Amino acid sequence: MKQFFYLLFFIFGLSTTAQEIALVKYSGGGDWYANPTALPNLIAYCNANIQTKIAPKPMTIELSSSALFLYPFIHITGHGNIVFNDTEVNNLRKYLLGGGFLHIDDNYGLDQYIRREMKRVFPELDFVEISKDHIIFQEPYSFPNGIPKIHEHDNKPPQAFGLFKDGKLICLYTYETDLGDGWEDSEVHNNPIETREKALRMGANIINYAFKH
Repeated sequence: MKQFFYLLFFIFGLSTTAQEIALVKYSGGGDWYANPTALPNLIAYCNANIQTKIAPKPMTIELSSSALFLYPFIHITGHGNIVFNDTEVNNLRKYLLGGGFLHIDDNYGLDQYIRREMKRVFPELDFVEISKDHIIFQEPYSFPNGIPKIHEHDNKPPQAFGLFKDGKLICLYTYETDLGDGWEDSEVHNNPIETREKALRMGANIINYAFKH
C-alpha cells in the first residue's frame, strides 16, 4: 500500500512539474555541486533541439525530501565520497521503483563510493554494462559505439552501467566518460566543439529516455 502511495505521488508530480529536473545534494564530503554550468547547458540544448520544455535552472534536492517525487529525472555527480543515510536509501528506492530515473556521472573518484551506496539501495541488483544496441544510444541521436569518451582520467574506456528492474533501466551510471565536463561552458575545460556536441547529444538521449520510458 505504501509503494502505491508513492507511485501516486510520483504520477501527481509528473502531471504538475514534469518539466523540471534536479541535482542531488548528498553528504560524505564529495562535491555534489561540481560542474555548475553542466545541467543548465544540457537543459538549454534539449529545449532547443529535442523540443523539451524544461525549466532553465535545475532544482537542488536532498534524497530525504518528499519533494524528490516531483522530478522525473535526478542527477548525481562529483569527486570523492558519497554517503546516504537510511531515510535517503529508502526514499531513493521508492522513487526509482515508482518511475523516477537517476543518472550518475562519475566526475572522477566517485566510483567505489557510489557503488557501495547504490548496493544499499538495491541489495538484490548489480550494475551491468549496457549493451550498445540499447535504445538510450539510439534516440534521438545515434551512438553505435555506446557511451562517448569526453574527458580523460586513467586511460580507460568509457562505460555505461545500469540498474534494471523488470527489464527497465531505472539508473544509469556513466563511468570514465565525464559527460558533465562536456556539458559545461566551453571555457571551463576547453573541450573542442565536436566533443561538447557529443556530450550534449548523449545527454539529450538520457533526458529523452528518462522522460519517455
